[in-house]
Amino acid sequence: MASLNVGNLGEYLREQRRAAQLSLRQLADATGVSNPYLSQIERGLRKPSADVLQQVAKALRISAETLYVRAGILDEREREELETRAVILADPSINERQKNVLLQIYDSFRRENGFTPGPDADVNADADADAGSGTDAGGDAGTTRNGDDAGAGTTKDQDPHS
Repeated sequence: MASLNVGNLGEYLREQRRAAQLSLRQLADATGVSNPYLSQIERGLRKPSADVLQQVAKALRISAETLYVRAGILDEREREELETRAVILADPSINERQKNVLLQIYDSFRRENGFTPGPDADVNADADADAGSGTDAGGDAGTTRNGDDAGAGTTKDQDPHS
């Protein structure tokens, strides 16, 4: 069987599996994907679907987007944008309104630099269209830290520790 030019993906998966100290059989059990199929992926003989890559990424605790790029499913720039958005959305130190404002600013900078916003950009902009106006329609006043609200409505520098 000829290689499908996914050897880079297979080699990477093998390295990640070994780093996680998992046998091929253990990874198969964790993903629900057959042992022989995973072996063929690692040897570059099969190109897995996005669903299979997502299961493998979850079991190995690595970024699914990285696997998508290596498999040729996702462009590198798209991966970087998705990871940036994921980091912002996962940050527990800022509230939902602040996350939406950050994503709007991020999209604005990307447009300014000639990149189009990602598929989630419109959802975030529509979800909190008035976030930059200084109003707090979400009622999240109780989620700010130390009484400070460093959202878009803040007009002066504030020391959060004072």
